[in-house]
Amino acid sequence: MRKLLFSLLFSASSLACFSQGTPQDSAWIRDNYYKIEQYVPMRDGIRLFTSIYIPKDTTEQHPILMTRTPYSCAPYGTDKWKNFSAGYLRYYMREGYIIVTQDVRGRWMSEGQFVDIRPFIKDKKTSADVDEASDTYDAIDWMVKQIPHNNGKVGVFGISYPGFYSTMAAASAHPALKAVSPQAPVTDWFMGDDFHHNGAFFQMDGWAFYASFGKPRPKPTTIGPSGFDYNTKDNYKWYLETGALKNIMKLTGDSIAFWKDLYEHPNLDAWWKARNARVAMYDIKPAILVVGGNFDAEDNYGAWNLFKAIRSQSPSTNSHLVMGPRYHGQWASNDGTHLGNVRWGSNTSFWYQSNIEIPFFNYYLKGKGAEPRLPTATVFFSGADEWRQFQQWPPADAHDQAIYLKSGGGLDWNAPVKKATIPNTSAIRRIPSPTPKTFTSTARANT
Repeated sequence: MRKLLFSLLFSASSLACFSQGTPQDSAWIRDNYYKIEQYVPMRDGIRLFTSIYIPKDTTEQHPILMTRTPYSCAPYGTDKWKNFSAGYLRYYMREGYIIVTQDVRGRWMSEGQFVDIRPFIKDKKTSADVDEASDTYDAIDWMVKQIPHNNGKVGVFGISYPGFYSTMAAASAHPALKAVSPQAPVTDWFMGDDFHHNGAFFQMDGWAFYASFGKPRPKPTTIGPSGFDYNTKDNYKWYLETGALKNIMKLTGDSIAFWKDLYEHPNLDAWWKARNARVAMYDIKPAILVVGGNFDAEDNYGAWNLFKAIRSQSPSTNSHLVMGPRYHGQWASNDGTHLGNVRWGSNTSFWYQSNIEIPFFNYYLKGKGAEPRLPTATVFFSGADEWRQFQQWPPADAHDQAIYLKSGGGLDWNAPVKKATIPNTSAIRRIPSPTPKTFTSTARANT
């Protein structure tokens, strides 16, 4: 295994400066950007609501960085702005990116019918054959033609469900799409992400999410759905008293479409297989940066297995993996120094943002800097508190090794030695021998 240790060259004062936004950041963004909102037409006539923040600078052309989301591109209104200064997107704005967020089909202010993890259509024959890949293609096509002073290069990224839409963007094959980063991407909701782990249904997780997220939205709206009123603060008690899954179904009937789908498809059938994002991962053109967290309780499976699928199904794609010691989406936060009481000795989120993600997009969308010499995989080893690079994943010399529980709560690489036991003969029930039978010859008896 080839091991390369990354050194963090930033001082504590630098981390403090870059890890938190300042009023100056907010003022600078307002002074140097303007916002527009636009309904972008899709090939079937449906329009998707899109929020666009554009640099005022017209002396150069700017790249586009887009997120497609079912969670809203709020705040709505050209006079209402996201608080970019609170997060690391402010670094992209300092680089002059056009920042785009789009409500996906059927969510929030976008038109159309929403479909959860909408299946990928490989052979699209008419304008009615739409999926998230085609919607991304149409959105990109509109942006590069209509947004002023763009440089014709687009990147897409997103975390969790937006990670799924990033994956579908990679399958869109639009020539302007140069780089994509699916992060903790929803990839296979039956085998490992969110609601199922190896097919086992996580009822509490699924209901807690879909009781609000899954409520129907008849028309575009800026108002989100209300949550479910459990009438108790004791979730365990509520589920215990509600009982079997069919009883929860009675609470909503057919109104929450995907909850009904979960109930009707308890096994890995064709319906689920069509909703596995990996089926679209062939002949992928843009550079790919798959990101995840080793302590991600929701979508750890998706990051590992999406990367594996791209590597095996699209081997010529320039693809990379980054796995850090973070919970769900923590790499996009200001603080990646710890997980609970465990300290890593560095800000792993800031290091990732500064040394991997931003340089990745800068190179492919701006042509800035040398080509990132990213290895196949960059993985943080939490036991050693260090980043390591690998030119292939799994590493060439990797092997599985069993570890065993010891008495007293310890662990051991060596299998426990079984002690020879002497049978307790006093406990053996002795079976008496049968009484011999006497056989008399018939011929003799007749003599």
